[in-house]
Amino acid sequence: MKSLTVRMARWSGRHPWRAIVGWLVFVALCLGVGSAVGTHSATTADYRVGEAGQAEALAAEGGLERRATEQVLISARSGPLDRDAADAAAGDLTARMKRLPEVAGVADPLLSEDRRILMIQVALKGEERDAKDKVDALTGQTAAVAKAHPGLRLEETGSPSISKGVDQQRGDDLALSEEITLPITLITLLVVFGSVTMAGVPLLLALSSIAAAIGLSMVASHVSPDAGVGTNVILMIGLAVGVDYTLFYLKREREERARSGGRLSSQALVELAAATSGRAVVVSGLAVVASTATLYLASDVIFSSLATGTIVVVLVAVASSLTALPAMLVKLAEREERRARRRAARGKPARRARADGGGRVWAALLRPASRHPLATLCISVLALLALVLPLSGLKITEMSRDTHSREIAAMRVYDRLNAAFPDQRVTHQVVVRADAARSGEVGGALRELARRADADPLFTGASQSGVRTSADHRISTLELRVPHLGNSDQAYDSLDHLREDYLPATVGRVDGAEFGVSGDVARYADYPAHQNGKLPLVLGALLLVTFAMTAYAFRSLVLALLGVLLNVLSAAAALGLLVLVFQGSWAEGLLDFHSTGSIGSRVPLFLFVILFGLSMDYQVFVVSRIREAVLAGASTRQAVLDGIRRSASVVTSAAVVMTTVFVSFVFLHIIEMKQIGFVLAAAVLLDAFIVRIMVLPSAMLLLGEASWWPSRAAGRATEWGAASADTADGRPAVDVR
Repeated sequence: MKSLTVRMARWSGRHPWRAIVGWLVFVALCLGVGSAVGTHSATTADYRVGEAGQAEALAAEGGLERRATEQVLISARSGPLDRDAADAAAGDLTARMKRLPEVAGVADPLLSEDRRILMIQVALKGEERDAKDKVDALTGQTAAVAKAHPGLRLEETGSPSISKGVDQQRGDDLALSEEITLPITLITLLVVFGSVTMAGVPLLLALSSIAAAIGLSMVASHVSPDAGVGTNVILMIGLAVGVDYTLFYLKREREERARSGGRLSSQALVELAAATSGRAVVVSGLAVVASTATLYLASDVIFSSLATGTIVVVLVAVASSLTALPAMLVKLAEREERRARRRAARGKPARRARADGGGRVWAALLRPASRHPLATLCISVLALLALVLPLSGLKITEMSRDTHSREIAAMRVYDRLNAAFPDQRVTHQVVVRADAARSGEVGGALRELARRADADPLFTGASQSGVRTSADHRISTLELRVPHLGNSDQAYDSLDHLREDYLPATVGRVDGAEFGVSGDVARYADYPAHQNGKLPLVLGALLLVTFAMTAYAFRSLVLALLGVLLNVLSAAAALGLLVLVFQGSWAEGLLDFHSTGSIGSRVPLFLFVILFGLSMDYQVFVVSRIREAVLAGASTRQAVLDGIRRSASVVTSAAVVMTTVFVSFVFLHIIEMKQIGFVLAAAVLLDAFIVRIMVLPSAMLLLGEASWWPSRAAGRATEWGAASADTADGRPAVDVR
């Protein structure tokens, strides 16, 4: 691998303009091809899991699937509702809606109990996932009727308009996060490098990597469908790792430039950086890819979409740091050399680069671990375990429509709909498949089920459509209404009654019948159950992959086991902190959210997988510096202290950049994205400042030479021993200790 990274850097250094132009052409091609093929979005069928998914598939087989619906509320602008005017508006709206090709049907107007609101329900054609793209035609007709009846207020809501509003809000939020992240990232890089030009290099490469990854993700979506979250994760992870990888490479090149004192050419310096930090970038990138790939084992379209976006952007970021970056460094160095010659001609002293030897701050931070490793290890681990304690109260739920921000207009109308028509809040769909000869028996069982539900206060009765049967008489459905919000305990209780009591006692007695319950509540219940069933497989694969990658990188089973334990500890501590903040209400005003009393079902698994990958950035970079020193003859103790001191500033800078990216997502309105942003930011800070500065050095100092078991790192030269590597100009590279 060292040979590959050096060869790539050598070619880029010798042909800088070709490399830079080639990279720009690659980015343009990715965007062009992606735009040409378009994005293949996930269909409704891709989201089906559990019993709810099986029931939906049965209903679709018989052409009885639930259609996406919009509700239009007609009310007076002031005072009581004028029924004649409302009926006229309802008639006008119904006629307009029926003429739309997107509309499958319009239900009769329904008056609220307080006689203040008239509701019209409109069913759309096609799949639920496509309905949001058709809703503009409906809202246009609603606006036209409202204009024709100025004395009335017409408002529209429904799953399609809410989904469209969420997408719009997500786009606005992402724009805001970029406005926050980019300036802070640039300022951080300015502090690190003290140069606008050098600070701009990581940012430009990260942004170009994101652009290329977006194009490639469009192509990849034709293999793994996009669930609408791919761009989000590409922006989040792309900026974080893109800047990090470039930062690792840049800092090493500057360090070796200062150490060489002008004895090495620019090409030799980038080759030396490629042989050390370049290899670390490749190993880190492959670790993130391998860790993230375990998300595919969850058999969930959203996790697959997250995995695809992350893998694509990480691979592109690695490629940019190994191809375009060396070329840019050579060109920038040539420009600096020309400036130096002009300064020398004018008699001005040359500027000397300063090697980063660690600094007093990091020496002070490392003092507890160096002087009292056992005490430091115990206190640090106990502090992290204290943050893990809130995990005992972890409550995982599927974030439902009811958790969306009320800044979305359709959500405010949705609240008024639920208040005016409580019996319309939730609908369970019972689906049965049996032989056509048993159609009558199935119908009788479903009617008996409806009678039992009518006597249960958790239900408000069957829908007006009653039992529906497919044309081939094999599939029948019944819809039952529940007067409770979809995320309420009563709604879940009604589902349990239906599945555990009423269905076995009625439809369950029909020989050969397959049956299930679908609907929003069933989806909310089945998805976490599906995920929990996959969790052991994903986490087991994740631990195995992390262990294998670390063992390969450092030829040490001890460090591999230590890395896995530290990753689990930091991830669990971050998740405990998330529970402490988001399951309670004390931080609502501080972070601008409304607590649901739970954590989004996708957050814990996403945290573990992504953090395990990102932690490898710091693990590889820090431990590789330690191993280099050991291979050069230093004792393990001295190598640990020197290696961490030398890598501390770049790890800190990378952590600040990554944290800034993740914190920007806390400002988003979508509660699950808030939680993901918060927990990743917390995890990165804990990993960079507690695990890598306190726990890791303490553990390695206590382990001593046993850290490298079963290899004897100090006794043999390997690819990490860059001291004997040949540079581009034929001279031996300088010592990299």
